[in-house]
Amino acid sequence: MQAALAEAQAAAGRGEVPVGAVVVAPSGEIVARAGNRTREMRDPTAHAEILALRLACARAGSERLVGHDLYVTLEPCAMCAAAIAAARIARLYYGAADPKSGGVAQGARVFAHPQCHHVPEIYDGIGAGAAEALLSGFFAARRGS
Repeated sequence: MQAALAEAQAAAGRGEVPVGAVVVAPSGEIVARAGNRTREMRDPTAHAEILALRLACARAGSERLVGHDLYVTLEPCAMCAAAIAAARIARLYYGAADPKSGGVAQGARVFAHPQCHHVPEIYDGIGAGAAEALLSGFFAARRGS
């Protein structure tokens, strides 16, 4: 999760919402890392999770990442949760809950739908304090308070 937090901090430094994601291979090696780049790329799908999954899939030469883990600093949205299922991620670890836009434990609860063909093991609250502090600091600075 420390590597994902570092990606989130880098995203904040670029003026992006500070979310970071890291894909870890079954060997324990980090094979992809990314932070949000929606503003930079002018792409609403350029969430940290999507970018990390794309890179990991390219490196694996496959659209599936069987046995891989994903660490992300914020609960994935519905779009990212669907991509996680499609990639067949084995375990999802996330930090802060996202009551506004979450798609795992909040909101859409993508993995609970019968149309979801793969459900990863889910571990929440990992590094939540640090992720929440980064997010709240970012938004407080943008509000000027």
